[in-house]
Amino acid sequence: MTEENRVRIDDPEALAALTHPMRTKLLNHLISAGPTTASQAARAVGDTPSNSSYHLRTLARFGWVESAARDAADGRERPWRALVTGFEIDLAADPQSAAGRNAATLAALTLQQAHQETREALARFPTLERAWQDASSFGAYTLRVTPEELTEVTRQIDAILRPFIAAVRDERPAGAELATVGFHAFPKGPES
Repeated sequence: MTEENRVRIDDPEALAALTHPMRTKLLNHLISAGPTTASQAARAVGDTPSNSSYHLRTLARFGWVESAARDAADGRERPWRALVTGFEIDLAADPQSAAGRNAATLAALTLQQAHQETREALARFPTLERAWQDASSFGAYTLRVTPEELTEVTRQIDAILRPFIAAVRDERPAGAELATVGFHAFPKGPES
């Protein structure tokens, strides 16, 4: 995939479909790793092939992934591929609406999965090559900013990261591996 295809999801039913942990894992896997069969995807995300196939078909219903049809002549399983490179949700949606509730649930699930990946990365850290240990970072910053400044910080970080997104990066330099970079920006609350 050479073009970025980031989608905004406002539909409550589509948001609800993504609130299943296995679906977000499968979609993220296809976005980052590229086309793969349901069996390969299942191994990558810790699921069974039949369950992964079910969830991939659900993702396909919303147009986020697609599969080549199974060739009746040879019976081989065909790969699934992501049709999107990411998604955005409206966290400011009315919390009493289905869209608002589902957006909040999806945001919480995404954060939970990111924290799990971080814990797993920290556990693996001692086994990494020294170059990857030196390249890894686990930092948090407390800024004093206005809403406009925080918006600009987020925009600039996004601009730096965007050329390296796995789904849209055509080149694969020697020694390149998938890396997760997370970013959260929110007000801490009133100062005491």
